[in-house]
This record gives sequence, C-alpha cells and structure tokens, in this order.
Amino acid sequence: MRTQVAIIGAGPSGLLLGQLLHKAGISNIILERHSGEYVLGRIRAGVLEQIAVDLMDECGVGERMHREGLVHRGIELLFAGERHRIDFPGLTGGKTVMVYGQTEVTRDLMAARAAAGLPTVYDTGDSVSLHGFDGGSPVVRYRKDGQEHEIQCDFIAGCDGYHGVSRASVPPGAIREFEKVYPFGWLGLLADTPPVFHELIYANTDRGFALCSMRSATRSRYYLQVPLTDKVEQWSDDAFWKELRLRLDPEARDRLVTGTSLEKSIAPLRSFVAEPMRFGRLFLAGDAAHIVPPTGAKGLNLAASDVKYLASGLIEHYQERSGAGLDHYSDRALRRVWKAERFSWWFTSLMHKFPDEGPIAQKLQEAELDYLVHSQAAATALAENYVGLPL
Repeated sequence: MRTQVAIIGAGPSGLLLGQLLHKAGISNIILERHSGEYVLGRIRAGVLEQIAVDLMDECGVGERMHREGLVHRGIELLFAGERHRIDFPGLTGGKTVMVYGQTEVTRDLMAARAAAGLPTVYDTGDSVSLHGFDGGSPVVRYRKDGQEHEIQCDFIAGCDGYHGVSRASVPPGAIREFEKVYPFGWLGLLADTPPVFHELIYANTDRGFALCSMRSATRSRYYLQVPLTDKVEQWSDDAFWKELRLRLDPEARDRLVTGTSLEKSIAPLRSFVAEPMRFGRLFLAGDAAHIVPPTGAKGLNLAASDVKYLASGLIEHYQERSGAGLDHYSDRALRRVWKAERFSWWFTSLMHKFPDEGPIAQKLQEAELDYLVHSQAAATALAENYVGLPL
C-alpha cells in the first residue's frame, strides 16, 4: 500500500489529524492496535479548550458537540470548607470551556472517517513496526488476519499514546525524557446521576483532593485522591460515596445524588515529556510525547494543539512545497507543552494532600488558595491557563 501519511493510533489525536489531512486532500491511513469498540470504551477527559472545539468544527464534526456539550464559564474551588468561583469570561475576556467527553469526540471522528470511506485498520495488536523514518522512504509494517502488510509513506505520525510503538521506535540516544511520578492516584467513578453542581468543583481538604465533574446533565464523573497502593476492589460504591461526602461542603453534600457506578478505576498521576517530538520523518503527537496529571484538564487539549501544528506543517509541505512548518513543529509544540506541564504540576501541587509533608502543607495550600481567590491577578493566571493559552 502507498499513502502520504501513516498515522499510528486511532484515538482522538490520530483521528483529528486524519480528518484535517483528508479535508486538505492529503491521503492517510490509520493503524490501531485495539478494536474500535475498545477505543470507544476508554473513559477519558471531558473538558475541551476553545482550540479543541475549533478543531472539531474545522473537521466538520462539531454539530453534536455544540448540541449536547455543556459550555462552562467557571470552576469552583473548595477549601477550608467554603467554595469560591473562578469566573472564566470575566477574567479572560470572554473565554469558556466545553464539557464533552473524549469518548464522544472519538465517536464523532470515527463516524466521519467511516462516512468518508477513509482506511482504518483495527486490531493490529503488537505487530506494527516502523522503518526508514530516518531516511526519505518510511515504511510501516503490520500483521492482520495472519497476513503481512506494508505501507510505504512520506511521513509517519505517532499518535499511539504513552505505551505505543512510535516513541519506542526512536533510538534511545536521540530522545530525552523528563518524568515526575506523583505519590497518589485518582479513583474515578462514573454514574448516571445528575451532577452535584452545574460547574466543576475542585476540593482541597485535609482528607485529600476530590473533583466533582460531569459528562452531561445526567451523567456524573467524580474523583477521589487515593494512595497508589489502593485497589479498585477495595472501594465499593457505598464506600466511594461516603468518602466523597466527607470531602464536600454542606451544600454540595446535600445536593449529591448517588447511584450504581458504570465504571470505576484508579489512574496514577505523572508528568512526562519526551524531547524532541520529531525524528526524521516520524512525528510524535499527544500522549506519545507527553503526559500531564489530569488536574488541569490538559491531556486531550495538548493533543489537539499538537495535531493543529502538525497538520498545518504537513499541509504547508504538500500545498506550498515548504518544510518550514514541519521543521518548527517540535519547538512550537514543546513550548506549549511545557507551559501546560507547568500549570498542571502547579495545580496538582496546590490541590492535593502530599504524604509526609505534615500539617504545615495544608495551611500553606489554604493560604495560597485564599490569596488566589481574592487576587484578580492570581485568579486571572489560573483562568488563562485553564481555558487554554494561545497557540
């Protein structure tokens, strides 16, 4: 087979890139190790910056998002038993975010790709291998239904996540990795219950962090900070709801509607960046190149900005015969990545209880939060980062 761009990974970043390239008349094929059903079954983020919203519109798949998504104009910070609102439009000149689950983003993009008849190969397992990307003729090989296949291409886009083959294919000496692993995880619960509040509540408590989020007006997503040693099996639904109540203020506690969990999982938190994000004709995007703790809702949005930079560079290459966009891809993407990493690290450090730091840490966090909600400059810095920094 022959295509212009081979995309590894059928998550949101790979599908977004494929759709943008298709709109520009650039042929592409997507390879995915799992089934489409598996990809759609992954429970992930649900807060979109304007950049991600605009990309969905640019791809021609924004109709359902605008119809069903929830525009959020702020968040609530809960500390010392009281809630304080951060007003996004008032602090950022009118900017907002959109709550629309990553699963729905993926579903919309999959449907558009299928409707356009664009090639996607699922269930490749661990058979995908990348070759020749340090030269002028990259090749991707994979095995499907017992048959060996080869794709000749101009470029390879690695959109296959932290554990994917793309970054693993880069020679160790050509890449530098930075990582911070946090000493706790997030226990998440999804339930078909109305949200406790119409905006997200971030809670800093002496029992640990909690987040009240949502996927829609009838589906809620809640998180509790838990030790890394905890197992999902230790947490019954009743135990989860009981602990969440203990981390909420009285008003939220009274409004909380509990129910049977649709999904429960524990996710570790880490900050991770791989530099550079280009290796010859191989480009990394999204979680293949960087991971952020979910506190700042930056994972999916960083993937979207990577894709915007990469798609622009590829379109410039084919339509204008210029390599400038691709040459600057890694530097441009990493500049935004590191700013999002900084914000996510800061917000995580501010809101979570760290083991072995003692009572003084809680008091210092509460003092900083008190300053933040009573200082327009500090609140503006939070709001600007949360709604998304400019490209």
